Amino acid sequence: MAELVIRKMELSDINQVMSVEIASFSSPWQEYIFEQEITQNQHAYYYVLTINQKVIGYVGMWVVLDDAQITNIAIMPGYRGNKLGEKLFGFAMQQAVGMGVSRLSLEVRVTNIVAQRMYRKFGLVPGGVRKNYYTDNNEDAIVMWVNIG
Repeated sequence: MAELVIRKMELSDINQVMSVEIASFSSPWQEYIFEQEITQNQHAYYYVLTINQKVIGYVGMWVVLDDAQITNIAIMPGYRGNKLGEKLFGFAMQQAVGMGVSRLSLEVRVTNIVAQRMYRKFGLVPGGVRKNYYTDNNEDAIVMWVNIG
C-alpha cells in the first residue's frame, strides 16, 4: 500500500523536486532558486508530496502579513488525474489559514483549464489578467484569489 505524505521541503529533496519541475514546466526554475527559497526567504513555505518517500509533487507559497501567494504547484505527469494536486493545494491552504492568512492568490495560464477548475473548487475566482506573464511564450496569466480568513 502506498504511503502518501505531505511535509516541509528540505534541501535533500531538491534533486527530486527538479525532476517534477522539469517534467511540469516549459521554463523550469533552477536548483539554486529552490535552495534560496527554503534557506533565505523568510516569507517562503515549500512542501513536498511523497509516495513511498519519492517526491512526486510540491507546492510553494509566500506569506506576507495576511496575504499568501502560491508560487508554484506541480505533480509529476504520471501521477496526475488522481486528485493529488487537490490534496497538495488543500494542504497549502490549511497551512496558510493556520498562519493567519486572510487572502490567497496565484497566477495560472489562461490555457490551463484543468488547474483553473481545481482552484475554483477551493473558492478561488478570477480577479484580473497579467498580460504576457509567462516568458516562454508570452501567454497571459489569470490572477485568481480567495478570502480564506
